Amino acid sequence: MAEPYTRETAGYWASQGVLLFVLPLPLLWVVLTTLINGQSGRLMFSLIALALLWLGAILNRNGLQAERSFRRQKIATAPATPKKTLGAVLVGLGTFVTMTALVGNGLVVGAIAGALATFGAILHYGTDPRGSKGVKAATHGFSTAEIVAALSDANDKIAAIDLAGRKIPNTELGQRLQRITAKARDIIAAIEEDPGDLRRARKFLNTYLDGARKVTEGYATTHQNDSGGELESNFRNVLETIETTFSEQHEKLLQDDVFDLDVQIEVLKIQLEKEGVT
Repeated sequence: MAEPYTRETAGYWASQGVLLFVLPLPLLWVVLTTLINGQSGRLMFSLIALALLWLGAILNRNGLQAERSFRRQKIATAPATPKKTLGAVLVGLGTFVTMTALVGNGLVVGAIAGALATFGAILHYGTDPRGSKGVKAATHGFSTAEIVAALSDANDKIAAIDLAGRKIPNTELGQRLQRITAKARDIIAAIEEDPGDLRRARKFLNTYLDGARKVTEGYATTHQNDSGGELESNFRNVLETIETTFSEQHEKLLQDDVFDLDVQIEVLKIQLEKEGVT
């Protein structure tokens, strides 16, 4: 089986699938000459071939990106669409059209050339990832898809906090937000190491991250109207509570202290409700 195509096994440009974009470039000359000469039939086939080849290249690049993402994650499900394989098929079809309609070879030769192009693309770039990795549902009570969805949702919330935080000019608040999101990523890393932690961390992640995201986005939108400084003070108080509670509960999570974890979650939830976050 072909070795998975990564930046460790190939140069950067090759790992981006650039070759499949470059190889069809001579067809641009065919398009130009047939357009000038008024050869409408030949122009149509050259455009079809070029479109198939470049669509195949785009799918292949997207498949390479999906594969890199899959291999970076400790817990992941394979991409639903085998983009590299579909890209290779389109490359084969584009080659078939080129050989038969433009070069003038027969159907058999064109089919062989197309099959070789498809096989060559698969051999060079590898096949798409399949299945899932990183967790056994019977052991942790969750399917891989459920864990991936929970972690993806948490990462989206962290990204939203980061984005909103960049709109806040206060250095102190920005640094506090960075510590908060760093601790959130520590929690996610702990879940990736032991997916069994998800059951206990799920409520905490949702409460904390939803509250942090809402209050940060709200402050980023309205802080310019805060002439008296009251809004900034309230925001700072909430962030202090979130940061302290999250750091403490990260340790509780690692120590398997379920009862204290739930108690502190409720304390944090009350604090967020008091500040009008939830």
